[in-house]
Amino acid sequence: MPKILVDADACPVKDEIYKVAWRHEVPVAVVSNQRIRIPDHPLIERVTVSDAFDAADDWIAEASGPATIVITADILLADRALKAGATVIAPTGKPFTTASIGGAIATRAIMADLRAGIGNTGGPAPFSKADRSRFLSALDDALVRLKRAR
Repeated sequence: MPKILVDADACPVKDEIYKVAWRHEVPVAVVSNQRIRIPDHPLIERVTVSDAFDAADDWIAEASGPATIVITADILLADRALKAGATVIAPTGKPFTTASIGGAIATRAIMADLRAGIGNTGGPAPFSKADRSRFLSALDDALVRLKRAR
């Protein structure tokens, strides 16, 4: 049975994840360093980890596998989850794949170097309705693919 793992501390699409999970009857683990409100529903599980650096990422990476969908904007976590065989989707709906993760990691490193050298580079674009729509479609498609594969 597929399961959705959510890197929840800064996830803007938690409500959308719950709706899709309920429709597909798929369990969700909402993983964070602090207590986050979640719906009172048997498919939704709250996982509160320690406030240690990368504790949530470590928990998600260890729980990842071929039957999981990981929702995260964290490129390094996406890489770890992909190596475990998981399907990984950013909150914008962009899928992370084994073919794209290397470029994403390289871009992340370049941006970190730029920020260190010239300061603020502006950050990502604001989250939009189009991002939300792309995410809903990507999550639904991923769940359908996983269910068919089982």
